[in-house]
Amino acid sequence: MKVGFIGLGLMGRPMALNLFKAGNVLHVWSRRRESMEPLLAAGAQACANAAELAGNVEVVISMVADAPDVERVALGPDGVADGARPGLIFVDMSTIAPAAAQSISARLAERGVTMLDAPVSGGEVGAIDGTLTIMVGGDEVDFRRVLPLFEAMGKTVSLIGGSGAGQVAKACNQILTGVGVAAVAEALNFAQRAGVDPVRVREALMGGFAYSRILENHGKRMLDRNFRPGFKAWMHQKDMRIVMEEAHRLGLALPSAAATAQMFNAMVGSGLGEEDSVAMLKLLERMSGGEEGAA
Repeated sequence: MKVGFIGLGLMGRPMALNLFKAGNVLHVWSRRRESMEPLLAAGAQACANAAELAGNVEVVISMVADAPDVERVALGPDGVADGARPGLIFVDMSTIAPAAAQSISARLAERGVTMLDAPVSGGEVGAIDGTLTIMVGGDEVDFRRVLPLFEAMGKTVSLIGGSGAGQVAKACNQILTGVGVAAVAEALNFAQRAGVDPVRVREALMGGFAYSRILENHGKRMLDRNFRPGFKAWMHQKDMRIVMEEAHRLGLALPSAAATAQMFNAMVGSGLGEEDSVAMLKLLERMSGGEEGAA
């Protein structure tokens, strides 16, 4: 299949590479030439802008930071809609607000382009390994057409519902992962401050009802002091902002999510935004008045 990819950052670059490895003809575009270089070296074809890219492919995939970026790529000058041929499918795999996804989809439809919102979970490791969880909103016929591409990038691929449904599922995912990271960081910091080995505490908790993938994976990274970003804290802050904005729009109480959103705000405000979200532990250590990493 002829595929275009826009957004070659931490997640997008390995996702695009997996599409290429699966035998697809890959066209790429990025505002920064250096972002395209690894893909061009592998055999992808560079485009001058999103419109040129759209004119050469059957499916365009975007993986960018937030809704304004998706809107510019899809509908802005020299955007996807400007170069689209009949039958083009635009797949946005960024994490944006459900209402924003629905609005962009409706405006693209007016210009003959169909859209799937398909946010992902799994971080950089999942992007590299091709094991992402992909949550899709949109038309089932379009979903079936794009499914081979999703399967080249992910392990679990689910059509959730109509336009925006993928983004709703991703918001739910971010509530659970955000609150989970905060809970694990609190537990390990509590053990540490109480003078008990947090490594042994985690090992004990792994055998009971407190077990979770976050305790297993993120907890291990906290104990190893491995804060290299696989999913940066500022990105989780942005996702929790989306959650809270949707909660306000729907009139919902999300007390745990609200508290977690404030913790991510504090991480970014205290200079931890570029570190992984597991650096929540460092924030709690500072708030507790102790030295980072001190038992």
